[in-house]
Amino acid sequence: MPKDQLKTRLEIAKEKIKSKYFPKQKNPNSNIGFAFKMSAELISAVAVGTIIGFILDNWFGTKPWLILIFFFVGVVAGILNVVRSAKNMQR
Repeated sequence: MPKDQLKTRLEIAKEKIKSKYFPKQKNPNSNIGFAFKMSAELISAVAVGTIIGFILDNWFGTKPWLILIFFFVGVVAGILNVVRSAKNMQR
């Protein structure tokens, strides 16, 4: 069997396996996926900010002030991340 025939047969077999186990999706970027991504960005920014504030409050002994400040910083950062992601989606 010549190498060209073997190569084409292997490629055909690879395509069959790919189409069987990895079917093409009509819309790989679903709206629910974007919603989960944006909510995860917002929640993670708020959580990280709050945790940093809590740690710094315990370290400096300034309870609840740094928690509140970093909570609001996390909210602002999360909103900015969501806005940035929304702008990237529109492109």
